[in-house]
Amino acid sequence: MTSFPPGRDPDAPTVHDATLVAPRESAGDGGPPTTPTPEPATPNPWWKTRGARIAIEWLVLIGTAVLIAILIKSFLFQAFYIPSASMEPTLKIHDRVLVNKLSYDFHDVHRGDIIVFKAPPSAQSGGIQDLVKRVIGLPGETVTGGADSSVYINGRRLSEPYLPKGTPTDIRDVPPGCGRPADGSPGCVVPADTVLVLGDNRTESKDGRVFGPIRQSSIVGRVFLRIWPVGSISFL
Repeated sequence: MTSFPPGRDPDAPTVHDATLVAPRESAGDGGPPTTPTPEPATPNPWWKTRGARIAIEWLVLIGTAVLIAILIKSFLFQAFYIPSASMEPTLKIHDRVLVNKLSYDFHDVHRGDIIVFKAPPSAQSGGIQDLVKRVIGLPGETVTGGADSSVYINGRRLSEPYLPKGTPTDIRDVPPGCGRPADGSPGCVVPADTVLVLGDNRTESKDGRVFGPIRQSSIVGRVFLRIWPVGSISFL
């Protein structure tokens, strides 16, 4: 008869003194056990690499900056280069100015404004398509030159503090496109929807005395800031 230790269930199976080993996977055909091969790492797509992400970020940044610049130039502000002495001493050759292209969407053209406009066909030369001048005569006004070589608006002398003292303004004829003043004197009755512009350098400026009034629809915008040279940055 076999004796069992106290508390041992006589019906429980007998376990021999042996080390229990967990079963291992086999090849299925009685061969030696096999170890699963790890899946190879899948490389990231090229656009997910760090270098590609940086390049894409820069391209997006540059593209956005270019788009903003195009929109600003098309609808808000535009820089222009001064190629001649026709606006001296206010603007000198090689100056660069900034033009507000929205000014006249909110208010009328004012006398004394410096504007950039599309050059009339008779004033286009050397590839220059835009001109910069000062507004002197508004629609319906009569602009004449006096014996003192000053400008007169409807018979009243125009104060022009932006001109050097003694600057003469010579108006000898009726410019093309103008009405003749009622007294028959040389000058211009400015037609509707146009303005008469003159350069500040009155003796060296090819302006409204030569090509007549310009249509307001040809105005690109109002010059409001000189941005070059750096030492001369100022509002105009």
